[in-house]
Amino acid sequence: MKKILLIATGGTIASKSSEEGLTPLLSSQELLAHVPQVKEFCTVDTMQIMNIDSTNIQPEYWLDIANTIKEHYADYDGFVVCHGTDTMAYTTAALSYLIQNSPKPIVVTGAQKPIDMEITDAKTNLADSLLFASYDNAHAVCLVFDGKVIAGTRARKVRTKSYNAFESINYPYLATIHDGRIIQYISESVPCAYPAFYSAIDPKVCLLKMIPGMNPDVLTYMGEKYDAIIIESYGVGGIPSDEHRNFLNEVERIVSMGKIVVMTTQVMHEGSDMDVYAVGHVAKQRYGLMESFDMTLEAAVTKLMWILGQTNDPQKMKSMFYTTINRDILFQGE
Repeated sequence: MKKILLIATGGTIASKSSEEGLTPLLSSQELLAHVPQVKEFCTVDTMQIMNIDSTNIQPEYWLDIANTIKEHYADYDGFVVCHGTDTMAYTTAALSYLIQNSPKPIVVTGAQKPIDMEITDAKTNLADSLLFASYDNAHAVCLVFDGKVIAGTRARKVRTKSYNAFESINYPYLATIHDGRIIQYISESVPCAYPAFYSAIDPKVCLLKMIPGMNPDVLTYMGEKYDAIIIESYGVGGIPSDEHRNFLNEVERIVSMGKIVVMTTQVMHEGSDMDVYAVGHVAKQRYGLMESFDMTLEAAVTKLMWILGQTNDPQKMKSMFYTTINRDILFQGE
């Protein structure tokens, strides 16, 4: 029987009603008590490392979670992290970079309703996660929610209230779980080596979401405050260069300061391709911009934070960004 460590961090799954609204209050032991049926396939120890609304999650907390798993890695066959849904995709992506090539499963889950409510998705999500963490073929970081198993770098919250809150972006589901049965769609050999754990992360990454009418000087401000800037542009990706609001001069300025600029798209599916239109091709070739291609925004953000924590060499950063980690990018660079 597999031995699993349940790590609780708060979130809706652990919340109770208060005068100000739902607040995380339930402990890890209380969460586990709601799924007694898991004793049939695993033994579970619990640990509470924080109890917060995931809106308050910070990069430093990702390190806390990763370090907790590292400290107890030899003692367990798998790990389940209970987390709030609002920033769950960021945390799952971040853990994919902080813990790489894990032969043991690291499952992140949560719920849209508290676990002690009469009607809730929490009990199913938690039981499914413990089941998948006990599955022989499971490994690496993934998200389990509403019967879907999603690669840790491919998850995104797409609905604010419905139980089917998460989708896998630009990549198939790894598996589905129905009535206690795991149906695996994508299988690969389980790594044999000890995983690579990382303990450095640099949160000086900023996102600029383009809208018509935006003043280009916002990029100058970002360049002064942050080491890497992600520009979330339109369609397949381009830099506005209209005579009224020309962003190219500001891009040139921040690139000359040694800042990293990555282009991505506001469109959820199919990714960027800056070579399609002149507005993208010119900016990419002239200033050496990187682009996220089919990566999710959550993966691009957390991967840059991880990269910045390891190196400040531009060529090495580009190579690391385009290297596939936990299925995060299908295109591997030029």
